[in-house]
Amino acid sequence: MKNKSFDLAYIAIAAALISICSWITIPLPSGIPVTLQTFGVCTAAGILGFKRGTAATAVYIVLGLIGMPVYSAFRSGPATLFGNTGGYIIGFIFTAMITGIASDFLDKEGVKYKKERFPLFMAMCSGVLICYAFGTLWFATVWAKSGDAVAISTILGWCVLPYIIPDIIKLILAVFISLPVKRFIKKYTF
Repeated sequence: MKNKSFDLAYIAIAAALISICSWITIPLPSGIPVTLQTFGVCTAAGILGFKRGTAATAVYIVLGLIGMPVYSAFRSGPATLFGNTGGYIIGFIFTAMITGIASDFLDKEGVKYKKERFPLFMAMCSGVLICYAFGTLWFATVWAKSGDAVAISTILGWCVLPYIIPDIIKLILAVFISLPVKRFIKKYTF
């Protein structure tokens, strides 16, 4: 019973972390802001692992879907989730899954702390790349339905290129925060 209570508390805290991170935005002309969402998702999954990290991300998505203003710029609802940037929000599930699987694997392998950083960082990068791919395809599909023809290079310029360097910085921070926090809470609750 104690572990279930801790699981629920950690999932709720991680979903709140992702929500708070989504509110910190830098708007760009493409309409897709730079946010700390990827940092929040990767940190949550890096700390909590596959099950809890993915659950926290799913809770975040559902909260926004039902109307809580947890998406970037305090947006929410089906119009946001199924709009042109909704693919990135749904793509966070894949990011959390890949990061969480790597976090669990590294934990079971007993890899020394300093040697965990690079594999966890690479897993986070892989998760974000899948999020980019899913979100960009979604964006292109929604854009195409509007009737405007746009080259894929233009869409990549809007949806991917401006975010690569900020996301690398966010992922480095997520690695350096998630590993010690995971060790600390594991010592007391996992």
